[in-house]
Amino acid sequence: MNRRHPLVRDTSVRPDDHHFTIDERGTGIRRRADWRRRAVGAVLAAVIGLLAATGPASPAYAHAVLESTSPEADSLIQEAPTQVVLTFSEPVSPVPDRVRVIAPDGSRVDHNEPRASGQQLIIPIRPLTQPGTYLVSFRVISADSHPVYGTFSFSYKEVSPGGPPQAADVAPTGFVVAALPVARWIGYAGLVLFVGAALVLTLLWPRRLGRHGPLRMARIGAGLVALGTVLALALQVPYVAGGGLGDVTGSDVRQVLGSQYGAAHLVRLGVVGAALVLLQAVAKGRAWNADKTLLAVLGAIGVGTWSVSGHAAATPVPTVSIAADMVHLAAMSIWLGGLVMLALFLLPKGSATELAAIVPVWSRWATYAVGALVLTGIAQGLLEVNPLDTLFRTTYGWVLVAKVALVGVVLGVALMSRRLVPRIAGTVEDEEATDEEGTPATQRRFRRGDAAAVRRLRTLVIAEAAIALVIVAVTSVLVQLTPARTAAAPDEAGGGVRSVVLQQPTFTLDVLLDPGRVGVNQVHLFARTPDGRPRSVVEWQVVASQPSTGIEGVAAAVLPITDDHAIGTIDLRAAGDWTFRFELRFDEFTNGIVETTLTVGN
Repeated sequence: MNRRHPLVRDTSVRPDDHHFTIDERGTGIRRRADWRRRAVGAVLAAVIGLLAATGPASPAYAHAVLESTSPEADSLIQEAPTQVVLTFSEPVSPVPDRVRVIAPDGSRVDHNEPRASGQQLIIPIRPLTQPGTYLVSFRVISADSHPVYGTFSFSYKEVSPGGPPQAADVAPTGFVVAALPVARWIGYAGLVLFVGAALVLTLLWPRRLGRHGPLRMARIGAGLVALGTVLALALQVPYVAGGGLGDVTGSDVRQVLGSQYGAAHLVRLGVVGAALVLLQAVAKGRAWNADKTLLAVLGAIGVGTWSVSGHAAATPVPTVSIAADMVHLAAMSIWLGGLVMLALFLLPKGSATELAAIVPVWSRWATYAVGALVLTGIAQGLLEVNPLDTLFRTTYGWVLVAKVALVGVVLGVALMSRRLVPRIAGTVEDEEATDEEGTPATQRRFRRGDAAAVRRLRTLVIAEAAIALVIVAVTSVLVQLTPARTAAAPDEAGGGVRSVVLQQPTFTLDVLLDPGRVGVNQVHLFARTPDGRPRSVVEWQVVASQPSTGIEGVAAAVLPITDDHAIGTIDLRAAGDWTFRFELRFDEFTNGIVETTLTVGN
């Protein structure tokens, strides 16, 4: 038997025989170009269905939630405050000239200098001289780049008979809200196509076959990524500032481009252009091994731009969640992109020898990718669905359940595909035949019955890719929803985030207790100078006690996140008032101690 390396040119197949499949009897290879057209049609149908499934998630839900205000909303106060403080469920930043405090006569009493301090928005105001109802209008950007906007009112000394003054409408238009998930999906689709083409061209493509088709797919993928990125940037401007595309100003554009969201998208545009140039050189055999390494590095950077500008950046442990999100997105792109390339190119074009070598390798890679998807998905789910009963009490939870169900279905299809791999690997044999001129030649073929396994594998691969595309659609909707951990917070019986600002002559400490109920809680600490700038802390200590029940000395395990921000975990075993003592060491000779009382619900 004349054995050849599986990826070396198979002389039994004529160079111009580009479109073929295994015949019904398994006795050789016959031309069948229409199969490829049907495969393309199936993938396009899945894409159209995906676009329909991602359609407007209206209204768009921001991921930060306003937890509390000072003065309290709808309250009647007798002492004039010097500032208005809004506390959110995650760090925010104000949109310029979109945060206002309006007096009963319609004039502004704020200095137009709001500042963010962790999860708090602080609005300095002038001394209040008019009794009546004041309106606070705010628009901020959460850590995951979603805008949060709204209004509330409070009354000073008396309630205005006509209610609070009116605020300008700051909501984005319906078109902007509807177009954002479509732009997001276009970027995801482009990433899948580009990664799939790059993976197959650099590691799996047979030398016998021309590379025009996969390269064209890579160019289409790069174009879709660029288009989705530009659309997302253009839509983000009115999404952040409010209004429609015609209401955009130069300052609004600068605000978005200067943000982490804008920087990530600009980096993505540069990365996709450089990666496409490298991939074309690699595909044409003009690249060094270092170029392949650089291509992989650029891929990691490109994937990271989605993670740092999205929801992963807004969790309590952003470093962990960003890393998990990058692995999750990369695994999805490898798995789904590889399936598309397998369905459109390798299975319809590969010879028996080539498929027997390629399919087992791809099967192992797909297994690793799916395993990474499942593990990182579980990790992200635990971060966003906390406590677990919010899985069935929030929209986010139910959509996540639907995604998990679809993942279960696609894993079942993948398992059926994997069971066919042993029937394909090692099932080719030599057959004596003659070519068109009557010259004896050896032809590689599948044994009788195993050609049917290849046909079934093609069908399952297309089904697997179609279901996976629907999963991407569900994900595009999911990232528009408020996470369960945030959405359910206002409904927690007796619970809710507790916040307080503790001021001392030399420093200010912002404290947030989440979820503010019996059990394990997180304590978020932000240290500032008296004028509002971050202040570095060398060591943090948090101790809680409840004198009414005799509980003393419950210490929190504190993890510094940055020099001025730390997160502590503490187990509060009883409801009621708890006294918290915070000790901060700023350097070898300077420390500060503050205490406060926070109420813990059932």
